[in-house]
Amino acid sequence: MKVMIAAGSQMAADAGAEVATSGGNAVDAAIAAMLTSMATEPGIVGPGAGGFLTIWAPGEAPIVIDGNIEMPGRELAADRFGRGAELVHLDYGGGVSTYVGYGSVGTPGGIAGLEMASQNFGSLTWSALLAPAISAVEAGFPMPTAAAEYLDSARLKVYGWDPASRAALHHGDGRPIGAHEPVHLPALAESLRLLSRGGAAEMYTGSIAAQIVAAMESGDGIVTAADLAAYEPIARVPITVQHGSWRVATNPAPAVGGAVLAALILMAPQVSVPFSAEWVDAYAQVQADVLHFRAARMGVDDDRLTAAAHLLAAASAGDRRMLHGSSSTTHTSAVDASGLACAVTMSAGYGSGAMPAGIWLNNSLGEVELVGNDIHALAPGTRLISNMAPTVARHADGSVLAIGSPGADRITTSIASTLLRYTDQGLGLQASVDAPRVHVEVNGDVAASVEPGIEPAGFLLLQYPEHAMYFGGVQAVSWHPDRGFEGAADPRRTGGVALG
Repeated sequence: MKVMIAAGSQMAADAGAEVATSGGNAVDAAIAAMLTSMATEPGIVGPGAGGFLTIWAPGEAPIVIDGNIEMPGRELAADRFGRGAELVHLDYGGGVSTYVGYGSVGTPGGIAGLEMASQNFGSLTWSALLAPAISAVEAGFPMPTAAAEYLDSARLKVYGWDPASRAALHHGDGRPIGAHEPVHLPALAESLRLLSRGGAAEMYTGSIAAQIVAAMESGDGIVTAADLAAYEPIARVPITVQHGSWRVATNPAPAVGGAVLAALILMAPQVSVPFSAEWVDAYAQVQADVLHFRAARMGVDDDRLTAAAHLLAAASAGDRRMLHGSSSTTHTSAVDASGLACAVTMSAGYGSGAMPAGIWLNNSLGEVELVGNDIHALAPGTRLISNMAPTVARHADGSVLAIGSPGADRITTSIASTLLRYTDQGLGLQASVDAPRVHVEVNGDVAASVEPGIEPAGFLLLQYPEHAMYFGGVQAVSWHPDRGFEGAADPRRTGGVALG
């Protein structure tokens, strides 16, 4: 069966095509591509990440598999909390402060979520899906351009304190490994082989888990053996909304990204010329209202289920008055010729820098914008907030679209902009991805970050160059019963598209 994949790198897209050629469906291809991204995009993502999959088979209800990060700390003495993390400031994306170190690591769920999807929706073995990632790491893979760009600001502050992590990103003479230069990670290759033979259990109760826990104990981290053993991915009912002839399914609470995305789509201006100056002015104001609501009502201490319901009710009513009162992420989309679609987004935060068993771990507890300044305050077992919003949409004519993006709080605005270009403006998929974007900043003075070609009235404009990495990396694929496949990779992240 033919499958099209759009991923964060050409290597990852080709991995998806490889397993499709071996008989895999869209879910197999998406998982293989994501596993390859997690192994070969240093600083962007890693096997210690968490994330979500949105899967929609034709004739069936869509589903979201929640493999997001959990708050750790089960069976831990009280004096172990509040340690092991250092606040650093990075120049990335205009400047960001985040915590790194073992104390910034949350319980990773990405590998468990991918395995659950494989078992329930895939057609190939787990080991077959890991094979391309293992081959790439064993051979040594070229440093991706997007990873090299991020590491320019994070190499020392995030990845310099752990000797294993620092060595992995530098040549023997101390020079940083640059874009397209080979990266060799023998410890990661061994861990991937263990995962291939023993499944995700190796990460949660096996030998990899033991190495992670030992490193946590020596580095003042709070992920325990009990946390890893207790972790379970969760199947959730997605948010679904109608947009014209399209039915859109996306990530539900306790994540917040899906509700924000759905609100942006539902409240998009209804004017005769989408993305005209008039449309952009109104859409920027919609962004401001929705993102203000997200900041005020959907934080770490808020009832996100109730807030999401209120947001969607306001969006469905078209009443903006009701709303007042990571960059280290990657996405893969895949669709096959049966109409099965899978959208996967994974995030490791900005990276903790910790690298036990060759596996770079997340710093999801250190993302102040998601967790708050008291990074160990949540109860163990709590799923963290997420902006991730992997999305699948179906049209009345049988078409299906899988779409998503990395980009912290720009995830939702980047997906919405691309989706609306495709559904409302009638652009092709690649043209929709390439088109200029706007993101309204609601922290401090309200301003609009823009790429050339968009100038919403009434906002202070923060001008970025064309195709700035700041605006995420939308990867999208579609299939139409008559026209076949269409795929688009975002030039902002040098993604890739492949057909297998």
